[in-house]
Amino acid sequence: MATEVIGIDHIYLAVTDVSLSEAYYDKVLGDILGFRKNKFVLNGNPHVQYYNRHFGFVLRPARVAGGAPGEAPGLHHFCFRVGSEEDVDRIAAAMRSAGLQVSIPQYHKEYAPDYYAVYFTDPDGLKLEVTNFRQERRDRMEKWHQT
Repeated sequence: MATEVIGIDHIYLAVTDVSLSEAYYDKVLGDILGFRKNKFVLNGNPHVQYYNRHFGFVLRPARVAGGAPGEAPGLHHFCFRVGSEEDVDRIAAAMRSAGLQVSIPQYHKEYAPDYYAVYFTDPDGLKLEVTNFRQERRDRMEKWHQT
């Protein structure tokens, strides 16, 4: 039986000018679509996250010259959400059984204490991820109208 994907966890865009993109997405996602916003630094790079109850939309700087796949302007990576760590494990095992390459499921505490994920790349080099429905995301969804 297949493991159910329960949503999109986050989408990352690599952008050429974070400030310019932030001003644009402040209007589109913030003012018009009602997303909330925060900023953080990850691996020395500034990130701007827009989020609603269900998923995050993150801007990060692109690396145009000499960058790795996914670091040019455009989609950086797309992350599916499943219900639990066990679901992540099942997906990784099913992918391996199907002859597909996938990372070893593991915690990524640099993102969140209970962030558990696997990563894989499609034939065109697009980065994909599956992560668990971690507590921060559950709290965001359940307590959205309380904040």
